[in-house]
Amino acid sequence: MHMKKGFIFDLDGVIVDTAKYHFLAWQNLANSLGISFSVEQNEQLKGVSRIRSLEKILAWGNKSISEEEFARLMHEKNEEYLQYISRMDTTEILPDVPRILDHLSTEKQGIALGSASKNARVILEKVQLIDKFHTIVDGTDVTKAKPDPEVFLIGSKQLNIAPEDCIVFEDSVAGVQAANAAHMISIGIGDASVLHEADYIFKDFTEINKEFINNLVSARKV
Repeated sequence: MHMKKGFIFDLDGVIVDTAKYHFLAWQNLANSLGISFSVEQNEQLKGVSRIRSLEKILAWGNKSISEEEFARLMHEKNEEYLQYISRMDTTEILPDVPRILDHLSTEKQGIALGSASKNARVILEKVQLIDKFHTIVDGTDVTKAKPDPEVFLIGSKQLNIAPEDCIVFEDSVAGVQAANAAHMISIGIGDASVLHEADYIFKDFTEINKEFINNLVSARKV
């Protein structure tokens, strides 16, 4: 019998590398407040909501601002980020992502996006991958940020596939923890020392072959 699983992909750092654009926008915002902002600090904002990210930056700089200023800065940061992603194209897709998506499609597996980004649909359209997904769950659909499993549980429900039969691809610690909390198989994409809580870890999709994917189809989270 042909088994069907749900494969849920994070967006930033998994399908495309928009982290660099977040970094530039957050760095410019921090600098405008006289706060230094490093690549290492940016790592701590991966998979984190815009509100929480700004709260963290303000805490690092020991700054407090009014609610109005907070709202204005969040809006400005997003506008700058949107300018960056408006220029995105298919060259921004990370290596071998289309190969994996095409294989899953050929094998008639469920394919979902599970991202904190409220710009997920725009980005997928820009890189011409939006038609590869059966369902998209983004920041407009959730109320709880990763490591809460809400985003992945909604994806599983929309695919009509049980959480135990879902596999998540994530590049952040919070995302891996969310997948584990949802009782899904977690696959870390990136640095093994950072993503050690994942069930499997790969540097990128070039390291993932068809046999591994096919084995996942017959496996289940225990």
